[in-house]
Amino acid sequence: MIRAIVTDPHAAEYFTIKEVEAPQAQPWEAIVQVQAVSLNRGEVKDALDQRASSRPGWDFAGIVVEPAQIGTGPQKGTRVVGLLPLGAWSEQIAAPVSMLAEIPDQVTFTEAATLPVAGLTALNALRKGGLLLGKRILITGSTGGVGLFAHQLAAQSGAFNVGTASMEEKAKLVREAGADEVAVGASAMETARSFGPYDLIIDSVGGDTLSALLPQLAPQGICVAVGFSSSPMATIDMMNLVTSGGRTLYSFFLGEELTRRSAADDLHLLARLVANGRLTPRIEVEAPWTEIGAVTRRLMDRKFSGKAVLRMD
Repeated sequence: MIRAIVTDPHAAEYFTIKEVEAPQAQPWEAIVQVQAVSLNRGEVKDALDQRASSRPGWDFAGIVVEPAQIGTGPQKGTRVVGLLPLGAWSEQIAAPVSMLAEIPDQVTFTEAATLPVAGLTALNALRKGGLLLGKRILITGSTGGVGLFAHQLAAQSGAFNVGTASMEEKAKLVREAGADEVAVGASAMETARSFGPYDLIIDSVGGDTLSALLPQLAPQGICVAVGFSSSPMATIDMMNLVTSGGRTLYSFFLGEELTRRSAADDLHLLARLVANGRLTPRIEVEAPWTEIGAVTRRLMDRKFSGKAVLRMD
């Protein structure tokens, strides 16, 4: 038996640690002793919406204790980062080797655990813009995990990138991440318009924000919708979109993207960037996994920017 975080709708603490059966690996899976996990709003919201017990968790970093039987992938003792569709918040997991990448010695487990969902989303969303050198990019949700990674990567691409923030204190974080300009406060969308039009927009807000963003696309520009933190519904001015011509609204789902790209290769790239000091995870909360309840409440109440990481102490 091992311990894992599970949801229990009948418990005083919805997220609780219980004993579960140890993972049994398929031939293409490695057993990983998990050292750290990071939290994403999407997985926490999904877990809170469940009416039955579940095993949440996407991002993890740890040590391979049993390599895959097929002989490929990281070997025993290798420090790795990876992701699962469910169940990563556990002392041990069985993970497909296609979803694992070795961590350089300079990168901590805590840093590595922030990379899978947020890092892969930022990286693949930016790729939708093609060669970014000299282009204009707008990123909403700039102070979240995806946004802060996206700004850092966009700055290295040679693009002029603009971010958004609810207040000046948070705008400082966005500038430190590499944004050339930051639109702040209630009038952020109007301010952002003055820096456009944009060749690429990465939006995680949805709702009215997405509606306001589409007219700000340059000819042949693309808006990549990676989330809908404000509302899942948006009203689109189809006359403007159609008569402008050439503009694209792209629906982004990481699970679908990873059917066409190697998660292992991209995680290896992100980990190397961290090791080289070219990518810095913004970790606002680091706590033992026994504090899962308190940390998830703070996350859903938007009490911090950046990422939250739990150590499997």
